[in-house]
Amino acid sequence: MHYPSFFGRITLYLALTGMLALLAAGCSSSAVEDQGTKPGGSMVNLIYYTIGEPDKDLLMVNDKINEVLAKKIGVTITYIKVGWQEYDNRLNTMVSAGTPFDIVFASDFTGYVKRGAWLRLNDYLSNVGKGMNDVIDPIFWEGVRMDDGGIYGIPTNKELAVRQQWMYPEELVKKYHIDISRYNTLDSLEPLLQMIKQKEPGYFPMELDKDSQNFFALYGYEYLMDKKLPLMVRSLEPDAKVVNIFETKEARQVLGTLRRYYKAGYINEDAALRESQGLKRGLKVFWKASEGGPLSENSWSKDRGYKVLAHPVTPELVTTESVRGGIMAVSSETKHPVECIKFLNLLNTDPEVRNLFNYGIEGVHYTLDKSGQVVPIPPKDESGQPIADAPPNYAGVTYTQGNWFILKTMGGEYPDPVNKWDEFRSSNARVVKSSLLGFTPDLSMMPIQLQNIEMVWQKYYPSLMTGSVDVETELPKFNQELKQAGLDEVRAEVQRQLDGWRSSHK
Repeated sequence: MHYPSFFGRITLYLALTGMLALLAAGCSSSAVEDQGTKPGGSMVNLIYYTIGEPDKDLLMVNDKINEVLAKKIGVTITYIKVGWQEYDNRLNTMVSAGTPFDIVFASDFTGYVKRGAWLRLNDYLSNVGKGMNDVIDPIFWEGVRMDDGGIYGIPTNKELAVRQQWMYPEELVKKYHIDISRYNTLDSLEPLLQMIKQKEPGYFPMELDKDSQNFFALYGYEYLMDKKLPLMVRSLEPDAKVVNIFETKEARQVLGTLRRYYKAGYINEDAALRESQGLKRGLKVFWKASEGGPLSENSWSKDRGYKVLAHPVTPELVTTESVRGGIMAVSSETKHPVECIKFLNLLNTDPEVRNLFNYGIEGVHYTLDKSGQVVPIPPKDESGQPIADAPPNYAGVTYTQGNWFILKTMGGEYPDPVNKWDEFRSSNARVVKSSLLGFTPDLSMMPIQLQNIEMVWQKYYPSLMTGSVDVETELPKFNQELKQAGLDEVRAEVQRQLDGWRSSHK
């Protein structure tokens, strides 16, 4: 990601703010400064940053993790979680300022590779990292390998294809005998939305937010970098050209349909202003889209507090974006590369460690039911009563922390099938690879154009993609301002690089 130049002027301020946050989380400055020391003469402590709201019991879990890691590999970690809204800026500040750390969740993975922030891991994967190299699906390694042949991060071993899925409340699906498999296009939803608006006033017919959804994937398109750079290519056409998606007939159809739905009152009025978010617990929404793998409706049901049913509307397609969505990287400045790889290898191969990171401590944060599935223990008040809708005292962010296939499955109100991971393996065996898998444009020579394009995108995208403004007047303005910002120049450069990449990958 390219930041305006004024970020350099506030680096010191953010670095100081970050240090104060560490103190608040119970991580003293000396812990960071002394990361190279070996307590007791042998123990190495690694500094690990990841995304997620700092948990009430984070330090308790950190202590338990260290007890296990010390016995197994002679390593401890300082486990730091940074909130969702803060993480990207914190990571940028740390890399820019040279703040010491060892391992991170690598948001904007590719951008930081180009900045030289991550350690090249190839030489470690055949020895100390061989365990995780063997268990992680080869397609993930293919997708994270850069054009120089380097592997600079450990991908989360999970579902290969992250599909667009449309979800509906089970209660209404049954009440109105809806066959959700029939609805695969945006236009096909119209009679359903009209019925819900008339007959179920307690439900929002359709919920969107300012980030909207990738409706263009319904037509076989994928983004080449990020949706803030609206350049797309058809995934399965080996010679497809790079296009500004907002100049296509498919985009005009999508935007026209969304505008019609907004004017009819099917879309929430605040959609263009609403922050991107998951399902709010208890909020009654008829249609909502999200991305996920097999059985995602179970976790979505838990989040919403009532049973939802989901139908995938895009194919089981592996893209560069899907395999790079959850990567752990090692700092290129680490003093302990071997210990970092030992830790990552254990996290991806040892069920005890992986489950500890994900669920916390058995008997404190969860129990196991008779099927061996995890049942979370809810936070309790002073009298020992569960606190309704309170966030858990500890919860890992599953997609950020290693191999899923050694995790216990979830029980409780909406239990996972006991064979959940077999279903994931079956899905992974069926996937189709995008013709662009592994392609990464290098636009480091165009920071001004990218910055200007993003500013135009921010101005128009949220309102157009939620139906909040007139398409006939606003879409031409959007495209004209994208041209003025340099999109055609960027598109030509991306096309040149893609042509070269295709030639070398035939």
